[in-house]
Amino acid sequence: MSVKDDAAPRILYCRCAYAQVVPAEVKAAVLEGLATSGVSFEAVPDLCEMAARRDPHLQDLVRGAPHLKIAACWPRAVRGLFALADAPLPDEGVEILNMRTDSAAAVLDGLARGVTAREATP
Repeated sequence: MSVKDDAAPRILYCRCAYAQVVPAEVKAAVLEGLATSGVSFEAVPDLCEMAARRDPHLQDLVRGAPHLKIAACWPRAVRGLFALADAPLPDEGVEILNMRTDSAAAVLDGLARGVTAREATP
């Protein structure tokens, strides 16, 4: 069981399953790093596809946390996708890390800032 700190940033990882614009080795290394880090995160198959369907979960993500960190691609594109889905990202409290241009280590460092590992409870 884990304890979630409501003030901690929520982490969203996009697998970019359809467009294949993010280098496979970066996606794999970031996902592996998140999985072994002990931090809570959510992985989605493809933000582009979710936006095209206007998936209501994108609105839930925007409302669900005071801070959101997104590992995906170009920040401008990610903001546009959320806007397309009627879930515009706020100007403050959102950090978008670009797996298309940055190294896996840089993305993981960005995701780790301000995030603590899950704490097990008896």
